[in-house]
Amino acid sequence: MSVESVARPGLADRRARAAVAALFFTNGALFANLIPRYPQVKADLGLSNAVYGLSVAAFPTGAIIAGAAAGVLVRRFGSARAATAGTVLTGAGALVAGVAPSVWAFAAALFLAGAMDAVTDVAQNAHGLRVQRRYGRSIINSFHAVWSIGAVTGGAMAAEAIAAGLPRGIHLSVSAALFAVVALVALRFCLPGPEVEPVDGTVADGGSASGRGGRAIGTRTVLVVAALVLIAMAATVVEDAGNSWAAIYLSGPLAAPVAVAAWGYIALVGAQFVGRLCGDRLVDRFGQRTVARAGGLVAAGGMALALAYPTVPGTILGFAAAGLGVATLVPAAMHEADELPGLKPGTGLTIVSWLMRLGFLLSPPVVGAVADASSLRLGLVVVPAAALLVVVVAGVLSQKPRS
Repeated sequence: MSVESVARPGLADRRARAAVAALFFTNGALFANLIPRYPQVKADLGLSNAVYGLSVAAFPTGAIIAGAAAGVLVRRFGSARAATAGTVLTGAGALVAGVAPSVWAFAAALFLAGAMDAVTDVAQNAHGLRVQRRYGRSIINSFHAVWSIGAVTGGAMAAEAIAAGLPRGIHLSVSAALFAVVALVALRFCLPGPEVEPVDGTVADGGSASGRGGRAIGTRTVLVVAALVLIAMAATVVEDAGNSWAAIYLSGPLAAPVAVAAWGYIALVGAQFVGRLCGDRLVDRFGQRTVARAGGLVAAGGMALALAYPTVPGTILGFAAAGLGVATLVPAAMHEADELPGLKPGTGLTIVSWLMRLGFLLSPPVVGAVADASSLRLGLVVVPAAALLVVVVAGVLSQKPRS
């Protein structure tokens, strides 16, 4: 990693780091409150697997459409304001999706939530990278670890609400209001100042644009970005299995109670948190390429065993292995893309953040169609397949451990 050596972070920098962590936490928690409710929504609306898969694909569709404009919004309004506004609107979309009276309302609400989540994702990562430059060392994995904590918290909140018989409308209203307040408070402590590279060629917050701006983008850079997008997409396919299908698979074919079925998703994001918590140290010691390949093998092997020998405990452990295996992939792809020569700061990050959502878009309808034609168990084979793809293309990542 190439990070400028800067002074010891001051109080404002530490507060900004805590504020960005709070934004990542809310982003993870908000939608995680809705995901364990999916089986109830699916049952109430009488959706087939294929229709359900197409409906939940509205979330990444909104994200892909809005993702192209996320960078413009960040430059226009600032990354902190964009992330906060996106958080509030994501919560509103999750609430409407949870109480939607029809499949069309369900899909429209998910479309809104996905669009706002994409804006939040790009904005909070952009602000996190600003804070990282102030620190002069890698802290981006810690933000993604906090996102996983938020996702576990949100999933656990939903599981408790289900077990207590709390209506979806009340549960999701409380969630949306609570995390909107957290985001608005965090906004007060984010970094001030510009988001973009000044005209004199120096990057805001002390970085340097030397050697990164003004060059023609070469074929190798394009190929590297494409490979990084594939790595991030593979991670999103695995994540989507937990988001869209873990609770459905456990409560349906495996006949687990709905409150127990919620733990498939919780196990995935919980293990993902553990992997991200250890991620920086593992990369420092072994290199990003080795960590990614080992993670791909863990995810592929764990989920393949769970599908080959289906039980409720084994499937929950399989989703945990999948989450652990892909834990560092999205942060790695974002960071590698943001450091590529020949691209202006933020360009590679925006491209990867935007296009990786194709995994979320393509996975639900494909799995749903396979499930209706054959079985959901067969449809979930996309998880080990995506993990093996990472093993193949991980050569694009840094080989040498960071100094």
